[in-house]
Amino acid sequence: MGGQTSEANLSLLWEKAEKRYHQDLASDKELAKILETRSLEELLADTHVLQPADPFERELPCTIGQLEPAFKSLSDFLVILKMSYGADSAQTALVWGSIRVILTLASTADSILQDIFDMIEELAWTLPRLKCCEHTISMGADMEIALLALYQEFTCFYARTIRTFRDCRHSFLLRSSWPTLRADFHRTIQRAKRLSSDIEREVDLSRVRLDNEKYRVVLDFMAELKTQRSKNVNRVAHYLPFAECSHFYGRDNILRLIDEALFVYTSTRSLRSFALHGMGGVGKTQIALKYANASREKFDVILWISAENPVTIWQSFRRISKILDLIEPDTELDDYAIIVKVKDWLSAAKTRWLLIYDNADDLSLIKHTWPAGYGGSVLVTSRDPTAPLYPASAGCQVPAFDTENGTAALLDILGLDSESTTHQAQAKLITSKLGGLPLALNQIGGFLAQRQMPLEDFLAFYNRNSLSVDAKGSESMDSSHTLATVWETSLSQLSPNAKVLHMILSFLDPNGIDESVLKNGANRANDPALRFMVDEIEFLDTQKELRQRSLIDKSSESGLISMHRLVQRAAIRRISTEEREGAFLLAMAIVAENFPDTYSADIGHQVASWKDCEKSLSHVGSIVDKGNEFKIFEEKNQRFAELLLRCSWYLYEKENYRLARSYVDIALKKIVDKDSLTYASAVDLGGLINLDICHPSAALKAFEQAYTIRKSVLPSDDLFLAASQVNLGLALTEIGEFEKAHGYLKQSIDIRIMHSSDRLGNSYSNMASLLLRMGKPDDAEAMLKSCPSLKDFSDETFFQTGNPRFSGSVLLVNPKSMIGTNVVQGYGAIEQNQVSVLRHETGELELARELLQECIALSEALPHAEGLGHLARANYKVSQVLEGLGNLEESTLHLEKAMNIRGELMKPDGDYVLVNGVASDFDNLVPWMLW
Repeated sequence: MGGQTSEANLSLLWEKAEKRYHQDLASDKELAKILETRSLEELLADTHVLQPADPFERELPCTIGQLEPAFKSLSDFLVILKMSYGADSAQTALVWGSIRVILTLASTADSILQDIFDMIEELAWTLPRLKCCEHTISMGADMEIALLALYQEFTCFYARTIRTFRDCRHSFLLRSSWPTLRADFHRTIQRAKRLSSDIEREVDLSRVRLDNEKYRVVLDFMAELKTQRSKNVNRVAHYLPFAECSHFYGRDNILRLIDEALFVYTSTRSLRSFALHGMGGVGKTQIALKYANASREKFDVILWISAENPVTIWQSFRRISKILDLIEPDTELDDYAIIVKVKDWLSAAKTRWLLIYDNADDLSLIKHTWPAGYGGSVLVTSRDPTAPLYPASAGCQVPAFDTENGTAALLDILGLDSESTTHQAQAKLITSKLGGLPLALNQIGGFLAQRQMPLEDFLAFYNRNSLSVDAKGSESMDSSHTLATVWETSLSQLSPNAKVLHMILSFLDPNGIDESVLKNGANRANDPALRFMVDEIEFLDTQKELRQRSLIDKSSESGLISMHRLVQRAAIRRISTEEREGAFLLAMAIVAENFPDTYSADIGHQVASWKDCEKSLSHVGSIVDKGNEFKIFEEKNQRFAELLLRCSWYLYEKENYRLARSYVDIALKKIVDKDSLTYASAVDLGGLINLDICHPSAALKAFEQAYTIRKSVLPSDDLFLAASQVNLGLALTEIGEFEKAHGYLKQSIDIRIMHSSDRLGNSYSNMASLLLRMGKPDDAEAMLKSCPSLKDFSDETFFQTGNPRFSGSVLLVNPKSMIGTNVVQGYGAIEQNQVSVLRHETGELELARELLQECIALSEALPHAEGLGHLARANYKVSQVLEGLGNLEESTLHLEKAMNIRGELMKPDGDYVLVNGVASDFDNLVPWMLW
């Protein structure tokens, strides 16, 4: 080689490259240590590289041996620099010393260690392959400048990486800075590829200039290649780098689909291809291994390519070329030439061959190695759900095990009796906890077997120690992945928007997330971090990114998004406390916006919102559970409390009192200011729940507390005070203090008339119910008919109000209304009971009987515990009406049924007291007023 650039100019180029390195390092603190390592041998000899910070910590997930192929490529490139224009040891030290410092720093943050390995490898593999032609390269000025520019690109990136570690000493700072460094890396890679391409083009031009003797060498080589190909086309070879799992279970249907797609008995030259796609840990690799081993007699040649990254692909092809005897010993060929040789062999082979691309999660990496247009069969495993569309021509998704198969697989791993009902029950609970993921079942099965832990002890142990258990492999596991690492690479490479969406989804119910919940919540929340979810295209693209990594799944039929619960836990567990709290708040904001704001405004009942509420209900439960599991906002948090209050109101309206009360109790603990209106709303809602479950004294105490708080901060004519006055009237009516109840209800009417409130009918209706309870049916009916908002009330206007508790009022005003058949069961049962009492007392017995029959139907549709009281009272009342109509036989049947149900409700401590079977006895089973 001969240099064409003057020594002075070369010196200036070197000086420029070194100056840029110093600028990017931005400090001389590390420089002395960097310059200590002058060669690859010195780097490999340093025993402190890649050592954990604490000698008692577990081993790091990566070893320096994994980088040796990349180091060889770097070393070859530095040899070219040295031979072309005398790179000295100080200049090579910027390469080896930088890598040494980077690996030493990265060993203290193993969550990003694999990322560092990938960066070093990918940079190394972008360098041009010049070692095999180092003595024939004609060095011109353009070549020398390009080589130095390429040297400068990767050494300066090393400098910036060291600076990032230095500036981000804490792990959470490092994680937050990592996307910036990755973006820098991608720009560096693009520039390095461009420079490498320029250099390789110059090399090709040098080869064109070779003399005729060189051309004859090429022709001889091609003739030898043709001879070699004819020798090997009928070769028999099976290359599978590792054994299948000894506890492989099931998957017969998937194995059958693969065989139907890839194997044909007749000779054909068409390429057959099939892709297995699914989330990490679902068993794709093991299925491919199982099929390959079971098909050794079907295929003469079976070849395995580890397709995780460019390095493993090149290594696999080099190994295959040796197995097939495609290169002579001691022959140096670059990676591209080796791939061409293997593809040529596949094209010419007369044998049946099967090529397996394993872990091809980035499908673009296998595009140039794909044996397009030739005979044979190709099987791909990938997390990308588009793999069956391209490059493969067919495929299927590999799901996790269902509970039945997962239970059987776990018992098989443990060698336990699958017929034992005790073993089945315990294994079923574990399988459900692990979501049927084969990797999890295999890892946990190995953990249990090695420690001889009883099945019944495991779940409690796992809940306490899941972080440690997930990180432990098993001796029976051939894969290097564990539950702690299987999704780490995918999670670490997410774009900012994809990371936000994935973290939000990680806090929601994994079994079916309605896209409308996300879009509506993000739109109403108006948070800048959620802006991408409002843009339809951007939102779909973000989902696509997560789907390509199999971090989420999405039904093409329902559009529902789902996510494996172990992926959720892994995503939450790997981030800092601050990041968890931020994602938790975003998830809460989205879900909260799908419930109406009933805690800070007196807006009454919201039937129209129930559809959205139902879609979001399970997500509230998931947020609560994950908040407890990961100890997020354990003390006070106003936004958490507000979400729970919104949800609790919906649960109260749907008569799910147990869950509503549990959420109200949590909200009361989370609210910061105990003298605030929010706290008053929580106390008030707790009172309404107590009132509905026949605890009027406890309800009255809560209403009084809420009223006191509201009076202290609100003007005397505020609508919230009217709401409190109604509630006080309800509780006082239930305990028989009618005059006090009347006073509060009158005050609420006055305030609501003053404001022309759309809740005025609520006050009038409750006043009518009180008058009816006081034995004044005519006054009750007159009260309702005088209500401005009920004067022209119809079925249509009822549904527009969204208030099911208007049903009784409408029926009082219009007995022929059909509303009673369309309301919530408990509300309808109470209202229809009250209307029937009025009709009974005014002598309209047939109408009273019809209403009570509907009341019975509504009560029977209620949950068992909530419905029995309504059912007993309705049967008692209908027996009285039937007696009045002279139908004594049917009357007796209903009375007996009422007595039997009441007997079922009687408590041992005598809460219900028998009063000679009179109406008051049955009235005490349920509230009189349910508004």
